[in-house]
Amino acid sequence: MKNFTTFTPQETAFTVSQLNRQIQQLLEASLPWILVEGEISNLAKPASGHWYFSLKDDKAQIRCTMFKNRNMAVRFQPKNGDQVRLRARVTFYGPRGDCQLGVESMESAGEGALQQAFERLKANLQLEGLFDETHKKPLPSKPERVAIITSPVGAAIRDMVIAFRRRFPLTELTILPSLVQGQDAAKNLLKQLQRADHSGHFDAIILGRGGGSLEDLWSFNDEALARAVFHARTPIVSAVGHETDFTITDFVADVRAATPTAAAELLSPDGNQLKQQIDQQSRQLLLKMQRQLEQHQQRLDFLSKRIRHPKERIDLQQNQLNQLNRRLHSSLSQRLENQHTRLTHLHQRLLQSTPEESIKLQRKQLEDIDKRLTLALSHNLKSKQNQFAGLVEKLNLVSPLNILSRGYAITSKDGQVVNSTSSVRKGDKLRTRLVDGEIDCIVEEVMPHS
Repeated sequence: MKNFTTFTPQETAFTVSQLNRQIQQLLEASLPWILVEGEISNLAKPASGHWYFSLKDDKAQIRCTMFKNRNMAVRFQPKNGDQVRLRARVTFYGPRGDCQLGVESMESAGEGALQQAFERLKANLQLEGLFDETHKKPLPSKPERVAIITSPVGAAIRDMVIAFRRRFPLTELTILPSLVQGQDAAKNLLKQLQRADHSGHFDAIILGRGGGSLEDLWSFNDEALARAVFHARTPIVSAVGHETDFTITDFVADVRAATPTAAAELLSPDGNQLKQQIDQQSRQLLLKMQRQLEQHQQRLDFLSKRIRHPKERIDLQQNQLNQLNRRLHSSLSQRLENQHTRLTHLHQRLLQSTPEESIKLQRKQLEDIDKRLTLALSHNLKSKQNQFAGLVEKLNLVSPLNILSRGYAITSKDGQVVNSTSSVRKGDKLRTRLVDGEIDCIVEEVMPHS
């Protein structure tokens, strides 16, 4: 049995740095990005901006590092004892031989559950069509009465009131105080929304509050509140949190404002701009009135010049009557002449269409056809005669009689043509056909060619 503690010459010893490098490669290759939950302890935030802390549970802990460019995206201020969820990569610091987590992102463990609930509700309402643009109501261009449902204290209501007073002080604002955070906030918001909408008094409703964490804004993710916003008859502007914050009411509302101040600016016309428009329209109205006055004055002058003595008007109408009378006589004469010309033309056509003329015309056509037929028959007969002569000449060339005329003869025995000496014997009776007759003969000798 080999003793494990016995060294052999073939074994190569690791240096400590080589061993740690091997451990680092194995750890980082086998454990890529992972999610891990635990409690923060030993949190340190030095001037560099990086965070150093430990993540622990009731049985173990691990050191963690979150660099400044990553922790700037964290939406809350972590502290010792917070339960968090980290997305991190396992790293191994070779010089000290320490295993730690390089943290990419951090969220509150409770906030992660809220985020999942938010995404589920968002998906369900979107599937039902509550976010569709076709259901959005347009905002009034110059609302006279606006309801603001928010907390009566805080920066949000102060910013909205200041924006309305600065832009258009004539807007009638009604503040409907409500809880905007906590267990009863959603019910309170729903009650005030229904109260404002059912009154029919307001041209628009602002539903909003200042910024905060997902948990702080959770009352605006209530399903009953979202459905009430969707079914409201009054146009609703959702102004919840900062520009990067999104809630369910933002998606369901007719318009989503990035901030409460932006909501006030959407619903309040710019007073200075309106004043400029009024001044411009006043100048345009005055200019238009002056132009119309000038036009009416010119028309009055024109009509004044057209006023004449009644006798002039009677003389003018008498001249017009004489002209019309002359035109009437001329028109009747022209029409009578046209009718006479038409009657003459019809009479000529009638003479041309008598039976005698028709018979003459058809007789001439018949003579033409007869001449054409005779000529065609003559040409056809001559063509057939030429074809027959050609065929006779071809037939004569291949005729046996023509061959006989050149000194050839056809010999037959018992009606069969003799074409070989082997088919006759001495004493056989043969018949020979010449060009001008036949000869009967008896074979005296057969002389085949060898």
